[in-house]
Amino acid sequence: MDNDSLIRVENLVKIYDGGEVPLRALDGVSLTIARGEFVAIMGHSGSGKSTLMNVLGALDRPTEGRYWLDGEDVGEMDVEELADLRNRRIGFIFQSFNLLPRLSALQNVRLPMLYRLENRLDAAKREKTAIAALEVVGLGSRLYHRPNQLSGGQQQRVAIARALINQPALILADEPTGNLDTKSSEEIIGILQNLNRQGVTIVMVTHESDVAAHAGRIVHMKDGKIMTDGPNGHRQRDAAPALESRGGAA
Repeated sequence: MDNDSLIRVENLVKIYDGGEVPLRALDGVSLTIARGEFVAIMGHSGSGKSTLMNVLGALDRPTEGRYWLDGEDVGEMDVEELADLRNRRIGFIFQSFNLLPRLSALQNVRLPMLYRLENRLDAAKREKTAIAALEVVGLGSRLYHRPNQLSGGQQQRVAIARALINQPALILADEPTGNLDTKSSEEIIGILQNLNRQGVTIVMVTHESDVAAHAGRIVHMKDGKIMTDGPNGHRQRDAAPALESRGGAA
């Protein structure tokens, strides 16, 4: 595996036993993603894009095939190693935000640091790091707000800050704008673009072509296969201004 590749998968197959006819969710998928890329994975419902995302996130194992992340063979890892990989090397952003409702924004962002198996920070450093992450996404004035006190766009920003807290090599964003209005969607995409410009590798699943238009590369899937894969010749840049100077705007 070359040094520029962060992700490499070869001949991934995922079969679910869903009844009389097994469902072949992935059908021989091979893909390489370089460090620092912003890749959008598109496809209709049932195309296999979410299954591929789950495999890349080490949330599910393929039936066949191999997956290397940053040179490590993910298929050779045990349960504890996979949990550490997800916490330390991968940041997740979900459509439904997945914030704990009884915790403040600051507490939600701090959570991944509590599960670090090595180089664990003390309480004061965790607090300082979480505050800095929330300031990066423009929520420095919303540290102690709970999710029900935040707009959808603000909740997704908290989720992004949480995804970044352990400085992962990879951000996986699953329909990150699916529950947001147009203005909030543009701001979230703007944050992802800013992160990508800073060198963060982003893989984003979306069915929205206007959202995918901001990625540098688009992969189209159908029936568990990659149909097309290439650079986005019509990339839209600067979806929204950087938020660091915008305070807590929605």
